[in-house]
Amino acid sequence: MEELKKSLLNETQNGYAQLTDSQRTEMENYCARYRTFLDTCKMEREATAWAVETAKANGFTEMVPGKEVKAGDKLYFNNRNKSIILAVVGSESLAKGANICAAHVDSPRLDLKPNPLYEDAEIAYFKTHYYGGVKKYQWATIPLAIHGVVYRKDGSVVSVTVGEDESDPIFYISDLLIHLSADQLQKTAAKVIEGEQLNVILGSEPLQGEGSDLVKLHIMKLLNEKYGLVEEDFLSAELCVLPAGKCREVGFDRSLLGAYGHDDRVCAFAELYSLFAIDTPKHTAVCILADKEEIGSVGVTGMQSDAFEYFMEMLCQAQGVNLRQCLANSFCLSADVSNAFDPNFAEVSDKRNNCKLNYGIAILKYTGSRGKAGASDASAEAMGHVRSTLDKAGVKWQIATLGKVDQGGGGTVAAYMANRNIVTVDAGVPVLSMHAPMELVSKLDCYMTMLACKAIYLA
Repeated sequence: MEELKKSLLNETQNGYAQLTDSQRTEMENYCARYRTFLDTCKMEREATAWAVETAKANGFTEMVPGKEVKAGDKLYFNNRNKSIILAVVGSESLAKGANICAAHVDSPRLDLKPNPLYEDAEIAYFKTHYYGGVKKYQWATIPLAIHGVVYRKDGSVVSVTVGEDESDPIFYISDLLIHLSADQLQKTAAKVIEGEQLNVILGSEPLQGEGSDLVKLHIMKLLNEKYGLVEEDFLSAELCVLPAGKCREVGFDRSLLGAYGHDDRVCAFAELYSLFAIDTPKHTAVCILADKEEIGSVGVTGMQSDAFEYFMEMLCQAQGVNLRQCLANSFCLSADVSNAFDPNFAEVSDKRNNCKLNYGIAILKYTGSRGKAGASDASAEAMGHVRSTLDKAGVKWQIATLGKVDQGGGGTVAAYMANRNIVTVDAGVPVLSMHAPMELVSKLDCYMTMLACKAIYLA
């Protein structure tokens, strides 16, 4: 009976049961590097800058129109400092397609409005507009930092990062005290904190003198002294309010990582790390770190733009290959996170089809919502390709769906890659508390996702 069960039934096993000592060491080293990346790259600009710098250090050069390419060449395309595409040219012609891994490097956050600075009741604030899907109440009463860039009136650019160093001040969004919350506690979670209440406290000390808005003027004076800013400069700024603090190991056994922005930089780093580790693959390996996924992959740096075709066309023209032929013969792993089963909220998941922590990279045949709306819905052939590729590489994997059918759902860049006539499958790291200011992932799943990306590149 046991032999029959083993040969016929699909009985999954926790990944730690199969992890060797050498793999554990490699996993810990990999996760230590991932933590450094995550602490350094909290927004898409920072991730792109890090990727460019690290790519150059690993022998990559910038791809430009007309450049000659040969097998083994390592190339990158910086798309407006907010997304990046990299490639290692394979020994086979691009006519036979490329192996692509696509992730995104933007995460839910609070963006400053164009005219953000104001004073009320002698407290200075920034007004914000939340970016992506957030539970607004989670952003109150936590330490916050400000990241971004400002194009100043004179045309110069200044980078801003405040709240991450131990000597920095942090920022804060207030909540109503429990003693006066009788009415607030009757509201739904979506209304407990309204979008227009996500106002960030900047300070409370007025300048000495007569007049109004003296606290606001004091804050502006400090910004002018440090960054050379005037209030009008906010009109040409990209400043984001993010959770302050570093990625931390979680649990007595340190098996988990808690941080802001695992979605989807955990997959982005897996793609980069594995791409940097290969020499000359059979098929050209392409790594995409896209922007704007959290708001629909729109704009010139999102996955719906022609930036990907622009990069691939440069490669194809260098080999005299038709772009459409290349795309038609390519494969894409849409590397994005999935929801890990949470026993605290078991009612929203189909336990038989939900991924779990420590069971490896989660493969999703489809995402979307309810009736699979917005999903690419991978074919049996595509799922078979991923399954066999990962099995041959010894990668621990599991099947996943995004919760119960009528609970909601979500999307990735998969549909936009599939629309380009590229066979595409979703897969990524299982996450607890996705889109929260602190998300949770398993070290083992992070490691297996990196191995999966490498296996796809080399397939």
